[in-house]
Parts: sequence; C-alpha cells; structure tokens
Amino acid sequence: MGWWDSLWTSNTSADDPLRKLDPKLREFLEKESPVKYNNSSSSSSSSSSAQTPKPQNKSNEATSTIPTPDAEDSNSSSKPLVPRESQFQDGRYAHLWKSYRPLAEIEAETKSEHEKLMDVLEGYKERKAEIGRAALENCALEQVDWRTCMSNPSVTERLTMCRDQIKKFERCYMTQTRLLKALGYLSSLDRDSQIEEDIQMHADALYHRMLKQEAEIEAAKKEGRPIPKFAPLVPRPMVAATAPELELTPEQQETLKAKLENVAEEDRAAEEEAFKGEIRAKAEVASKVKGLWQQQELERQIRKQKGEETLWDKVAGAFGSSGNNNQEKK
Repeated sequence: MGWWDSLWTSNTSADDPLRKLDPKLREFLEKESPVKYNNSSSSSSSSSSAQTPKPQNKSNEATSTIPTPDAEDSNSSSKPLVPRESQFQDGRYAHLWKSYRPLAEIEAETKSEHEKLMDVLEGYKERKAEIGRAALENCALEQVDWRTCMSNPSVTERLTMCRDQIKKFERCYMTQTRLLKALGYLSSLDRDSQIEEDIQMHADALYHRMLKQEAEIEAAKKEGRPIPKFAPLVPRPMVAATAPELELTPEQQETLKAKLENVAEEDRAAEEEAFKGEIRAKAEVASKVKGLWQQQELERQIRKQKGEETLWDKVAGAFGSSGNNNQEKK
C-alpha cells in the first residue's frame, strides 16, 4: 500500500509551494518574504512541535524568554526600525540602516560658517519667489477661468478682452500674497514642510471666506436688507517667530502709511499685517545671522586660547575690535 500513502501525502501537501526546498532555505524565505504561507502541514508541524517540546534548562528558558517582549515593545515604540528612506518599512534589512545618516545632516556638519551664512541669505531671497508660487497654486481656479476666456471667449468677453477674469485673478494673487506673508509663510528655514502647507491652506480658506462675506453683502444691498457686519479678517501669524517682537520704527511707520494709501479700504488690514510679517521675517533672519556670528566668534576665542589661531582669525579679530570701538564711541 505504499502507492496509497504517497498519493495521500501528495494531496495533503499540494498547497505548500515550499515543500521541496531545503529546510534552511525555506526558513530564510519564510523570514524575509512579505507574503506568509499558512498551510496545513506547517500548522500540523507547529502543533506537533508544541505538543512535544524539547527538554531545556528552566533557568535558561526563563532568562531567554522573559525580558525580550518588553525590550521589543519599548524599542518599537521609541523609534522606527528603519528610516523613512528605506523601501521596506516593515523592518527588513534594519541591520543595514543602523549607521545610516541623511545626506543633509552630513552636509550641514561639513559646511563652513560662510556657507551657513549664505544659506540663510539665499533662503530669504528665495522666499519671495516661493510665496509667489504658493499664491499661484491657491489661485489655480482663477487661472483656469482666465485661460478659458483667452482660448474660447464669448462675444462679450472678446469685446472686454477678458477684463473681468484678469481682475479676478490679479486680486486673488495679491490677496493670497498678503495673507501668506501675514501668516508667516516660509519665515523660518528649518520649519517642517507640513506646517508650511497648513499655512498655505489657511490662507486659501481666509480668501474664500472673504469672498463669501462680500457676496453676502452684495446680495443684501440688492435685496434692500440691512448690510450684515462681519469681524475683520485680520490674519495673525500661525507660528510665532523666534526673534522677539519689534515695534515699528518711525521710518517703518512712514513706509507703511505710504503703502496703505495705494491700497483699497477693505484690503488695508491685510496689507498692514503683511508688512508686519515681512518685518518679522527680516528680524528672524537677522537673529540667525547674529547667532552664526556669535558662534564663529566663540570658536575663534577657543582657538586663540589653545594657541591655534589662524591668520583669518587675527584679521577677523582686528576688524571686530575696531567695530566694537566705534560702537562704544557712538
């Protein structure tokens, strides 16, 4: 009856695709593969192994099994097994990622003080372009209306040369730019990108709330109802700047007054907050530059005490002492 036994075993193990592999290779594949095979043979073998345990020393078994669950739970809850750059977030190849460090972190450590200073200044210069891009993203629907009018205009739109669509887009762009500046968009270089996206979405929400209020006011005027009153949409910065709040100097107050004269009455509050937002961003950049200078001066003093002062340290120290003397005279 050997043929009957072989037929029976083939039927029971037909669902196991790894039955003909070497046991060590099978164990490796079951460990590394994201797809786990649950078959009757493996379950039966596991149950039989559970029923007939191997004799082990009780002291060794206790010491090997007791501390591992707590340690694994604490390690898994404290930090992920692999960084987010890994393609396999389930913990595979975690031993290869132990010594991994992001490229930005390594470059930040190897940068000179001049390069760090230039990064701060370049980031502030690019801020204006990034605010413009964010405002264009928030005004995407207005751009679509403008392009549609230019590509396939009606008779009225052809006569007016899409004037209404252009004015609508220009107002959206200017208002979104003011709101982004007032809310503190990109006022800090080391801020999380998710926070910047939240600021951009909040600026878009404020703009559409303003349009809704204006539509309600126009509808009340046409119907002869009392004009509804709304609280002014004065945007406040969503993230506080690291630099202390500065009061407007007389020169800044004159500049703000001249700007508000060329702005419509309903947009003056947003323009004023945008102006203050620009001052806060400049103050934060100035504080970062000052911090870099102080760190550079501290490192120069340490090298001087150790007798490792360079020629550039002597030149920088001479210019620094002359500048301090001029400030004391003033």
